[in-house]
Amino acid sequence: MAEYLPDEIDYRILACLAQDARMSLKALSHHIGLSSPSTAERLKRLEEKGVVEGYTLNASLPALGYSLQAIVRIKPLPGLLHKVEKLIQGIPQCIECDKITGDDCFVMRLAIRSIGQLDEILDELAEYAQSNTSIVKSSPVKRRLPPVR
Repeated sequence: MAEYLPDEIDYRILACLAQDARMSLKALSHHIGLSSPSTAERLKRLEEKGVVEGYTLNASLPALGYSLQAIVRIKPLPGLLHKVEKLIQGIPQCIECDKITGDDCFVMRLAIRSIGQLDEILDELAEYAQSNTSIVKSSPVKRRLPPVR
């Protein structure tokens, strides 16, 4: 099966949705210059082909009581890579984690309510991995899409 390659209209749909994922189908159709049924069909195809993987909610972490974020670089002890990966997946405060190359194996982003909560999480990992933690002061660039075209 050939890989799906978006066309110019698909890129316009993606650009609109990147600006406002809650945009109504009618408004989206107007922006890209197609009828609502044609736009809906294209959007469905983008979803089916895995180009659009979902629609997300961006909530204010501080408003939910998570006043701190931490970046934790994790280096599992020998033979414990998979165990550590499963532990990370089970940490509810882990809002993002990447498996990386280099000296460390994982970079994890935590949303936490206190330094005490951070200590509890790190204590769970200490038996299986070494870690290096940085507290996030601010995020001048929030997670975003690269240019869609």
